[in-house]
This record gives sequence, C-alpha cells and structure tokens, in this order.
Amino acid sequence: MSERIGTVPELRSAYRSGATTPVDQVERVLAGLAGRDGGPVWISTVPAAELRARAEELTRRHDPAALPLYGIPFAVKDNIDVAGMVTTAGCPDFGYRAAEDAPVVRRLRDAGALLVGKTNLDQFATGLTGSRSPYGSGESVFGGGLVSGGSSSGSAVAVAAGQVSFALGTDTAGSGRVPAALNGIVGLKPTRGLLSTAGVVPACRSLDCVSVFTTEVAGAVDVLHAARGVSPADPWGRALPAQRASADVPATLRLGVPRPEDLDFFGDDGQADRFAVGVRRLTALVAAALPVPLDDYFAAGDLLYQGPWVAERLVALGDFVRAHPGSVLPVTRAVLETGRRYDAVDAFRGQHRLRELRARVDRRWQEIDVLVVPTVGTTFTLDEIAEDPIGRNAVLGRYTQFANLLDLAAVTVPNGFTEGGRPASLTLIGPAFSDLTLARLAAALTTATEPTPVDAHPAGTGTVAAAVPGGGPVPGPAPAELLIAVVGRHLAGESRNGELTGHGATLVGAARTAPLYRLYRMDTPDDEGLPGLVRAAPTDPPGLPIDVELWRLPTSAVGALLAGVPAPLSLGWVRLHDGRDVLGFLCEAYAVGPQVEDISATGGWRAWRRAARR
Repeated sequence: MSERIGTVPELRSAYRSGATTPVDQVERVLAGLAGRDGGPVWISTVPAAELRARAEELTRRHDPAALPLYGIPFAVKDNIDVAGMVTTAGCPDFGYRAAEDAPVVRRLRDAGALLVGKTNLDQFATGLTGSRSPYGSGESVFGGGLVSGGSSSGSAVAVAAGQVSFALGTDTAGSGRVPAALNGIVGLKPTRGLLSTAGVVPACRSLDCVSVFTTEVAGAVDVLHAARGVSPADPWGRALPAQRASADVPATLRLGVPRPEDLDFFGDDGQADRFAVGVRRLTALVAAALPVPLDDYFAAGDLLYQGPWVAERLVALGDFVRAHPGSVLPVTRAVLETGRRYDAVDAFRGQHRLRELRARVDRRWQEIDVLVVPTVGTTFTLDEIAEDPIGRNAVLGRYTQFANLLDLAAVTVPNGFTEGGRPASLTLIGPAFSDLTLARLAAALTTATEPTPVDAHPAGTGTVAAAVPGGGPVPGPAPAELLIAVVGRHLAGESRNGELTGHGATLVGAARTAPLYRLYRMDTPDDEGLPGLVRAAPTDPPGLPIDVELWRLPTSAVGALLAGVPAPLSLGWVRLHDGRDVLGFLCEAYAVGPQVEDISATGGWRAWRRAARR
C-alpha cells in the first residue's frame, strides 16, 4: 500500500525547506494510482510521462515560494473540463474531449498545482450516494460497505485516501458536503459564483457551485483564494466584495442551533449524540448560541426535487436523455424525467415561493451569524441504498439541499465517530460571502479539544443555556473520566486489554488519528511485536491517519495504568482526525531506527496483522 500524499500546508512547508520536490511527490502519487485507473475513484488520469514532465518543469523553473499551490497534487470531478481530456459526467456516451481548461482548473494550474486526473461521480451529478455511476460504486474510506457519498464521490475518496492533497467537486444539493461527511474530511461549498462554473457540465446552472475537498480547513481556504475569480464566460460569476475579504473572529459570532423538534436523525442515536457534542464544542468558541427553527430551510430544500428546479436539469441534458435513453442509468433517468412534469406556471410559482422563504431566512441573519446543522442525519451502506435509491438519497440531502437555493455558503468538517464506528460530521452555514468567517470558525473547531460539561462554557463566552435548546449542556465524559486513544496491544480483545478494563475503562468506539503519525512494529520476545505510534517530524515521511480505539478511563486510574506501560511507550497527547487532542499511547522517537518495521501504510495494528497473516 502506498503512502499518503501530504496536505497543502505540509507540502508547502516541505517544498520551501527543500525536504522534497514536486518530482519526488509525483512518484508517490503514481505509486498510489498503480492499478486504479478506471476504478471507482478515478475515471481518467494524466499520463505518467506528462505528469512527470510537468513536475520537472515546475521544479526547474519556479521558486516554491512564488506560487501559492506549488507542486500540490489535485484531482477534479469528471464534470469539469480539462484541456485534452474527455469529460464524461459519469456517462461514457456523453463524453467529449475538452478543448480548454475550465477557468477554475486553469487558475489552479497557474498557481502551481499539479493535476493528477478526473474522478468518478454520480452520473450527471445527480445523486448523493456515490452509487450511480457506470464506472463503479464508491465505498467510503472507512469501509464496511458504507457509501462514499455523492455526487462528488471520487474526489472525496481521493483526498481521504491520501492520493491527492485536494480535489474539486461540484455542489448543487449537497455534493460537496455529503461525501466529505462520509469520508471524514473537509468540504468547502463556497458562495455561488465565487468559483466559476464555466466549463462545468450543468446540473442546475442557476444553483451549481464548484466545491473543494481537503483534509484540513487551511488548505481549503488556500485553494479557494487561488481558484476564485470572475470569468467572462460565466454569467453566474460573482466577485468577493471588498468588505468580506476578512473573517470575523469566532469569539464575536452568534451561533444558530436547530431546535430539537426540527432535528431528525432517522433513528440514528449515534449521529444524534455526536451532533450534540459538536454543538457543545462550538458553543465554547462563540459569543452566544440561539435556537433557530429550520422549517423555512427545509421548505426551500423541498423545492429542489419536488418543485420546478428539477426541470432545470433538462435544459442541458434533456435532448441527450431523450436521444440516448439506454446510456443513462435507470435511477438517473427517473430523476431527470420528473422535470417534464413542470411548466412555466410552475416555474414562476416556485420562484415566488422561494423568494418568500429566502426573505424570511435573510432576516434570520440579523439575529445570528452562523447556523450549525448535521451534514447528514444518518449513514447508509451500498446495500441499503440499493433497497431504496431515491428515498434514502433524500434522507442524505435533508440538511444540505436548501443551501444553494437560499444563496448560502457552507463548510463541512468532521465531528468524530459514533460508537458504532460511523463517521459523524457537521456543517457551518452562513449568508452569501461569509465563506472566510465560516472557515475561521471551522478551523477553530477542528483544533479545539472536546470540552467536558464543566468547562464547555467558560465565563465570558456568552449565552450557554441555548446551546442545547430546552436544556443544559449535553452529557459527555464526567469530570472524573477522560478519553484515551489505544493503538496496539491494549485494543479490545488484544493481549494487554485487561490492563484497561481492570482499571475500569469502557470502550467508546473507533476513531482515527489526524494524518500526523507513523506506526512502527518493534521486536518483542514473543515475535508478535510491539506497536509504537510516533508523531512524524518535518524531516520524516509525512504522517498518516492511524486507526485507534477510544476508551473512557477514570482519572484516578491514570497513574496506575502509566506505571504498567513498558518503555519506550508512554502516555501523551494524540491529535484525532476530527481535531480533538486526547491522551493516548505514544512511542519515544529514540526507539525507531532503520531496523524497525514501518507499518503506517496499513492504517493500524489490526490491519497490519490481517495483512501479515495472508
């Protein structure tokens, strides 16, 4: 298994320090693509010789500090034009060879980014599951048959799997946010028009956005800055107003929190619990938290597929669908054909209704600055989606499909994992052009530790009773307990797990570290080896996400547990994939040498053991 490509900030730092070059990174990219061209992630890739030539030219001719995205590998969803490559929009018979780059792609290339290829999608960007493509159904990086989310499935998986540092998707109903949620990464859906949609196969042209996937908020903002700009070929483009070019400080913000009666997790208690925790963490960062009804947002969202906007999809695709019915997947065709039910009267009636809803929502921004919602209320497997492809697709879009209709910006960030091991996520939403403010709050959230009820609302941070409308702060680990990340022999069922359970520890669930660590197998007398988690130094290969378990441990037992931990292991702070810092088992760097086996690329201790047994 190949190693992950570094994040935008990591690669920028490594290039400027001389620790690596674009030529080096391209070889790592190509190793990660081996055997995957045409698979469920990629539809087409740049030929290896061409990618190497571009990296060599960049290394030879440009200073790493002169270009904002120097040498950063990226992917684009295959409904976005790349000069000389075929744009399929997930339908081979629709494919055409693009004569020029879409403006958003050209700007990224001019900023020094290295295009790797084009990624899979729900056909014609119609769907939120990642399962509506003749090129294969995408599975989440977390496995277990979990859907990858759509329609930008391939772009999200390519980033989450570490094949590229960032990727472009598109977002009409949530396609830049649902895949981020289901793969544990960041999805930035900018204000409509900030990123040009010229050279993008339309879904609903009046609503479409180009979106950005990364593993960290800072990289998404860098991409947004490099890619935005008004193109003469794009009548929907908008420039960022000068007064919105800076971000509000989180501590000044008023957070809108959905009323409990407006939240539906479709029976998924794990997602409900994680959202409550995320709200508590956010409330600790802002000036005030206020309850907000969601009925107007949902009513607007319902117009997308139960109103005349579905007919807009036929403006660009109707003739093709009629002429090539066998080329379109049945579920995609069924959705598109519903657009033929609507006439001009319906279109105007829908516009009037939307205007009324938007006026009410716009007034809400006088009371709050940011609204937080779950990204998805629950998750599904590929088999579950196959049982009800349209109904369960609608469930996934419950909290996303209103945003573009109401002219809102959004940033999706990871929010930990449920006790069942499913990824959780939340989305920060704001009015048009609030993109940088949302990103600043999202960045603060992903680096904040998870508060306990005692310190969730420190003095001076504003109104706290409204953090969870109808009650006080949500339950969390009691002050006498703490979370501890377990990486090796202390995992459930492993040889030293009794040391945890014997001290009263209880299993919370599965998680992953942030992509900052390496995992090594050190020799032991029993030949099984001792896993050691080490935070990667700047001169080391980039860190990777490592599978861990989270256990709740009484604080009174920490000393006794530590006394039994053998050197070179110790307890220290471990950064999780969702930005939290928790205590965990770490290994001192002195114990790692060339004779020690690096098993980081397997993803975790159990995954390495499974591979070793085969």
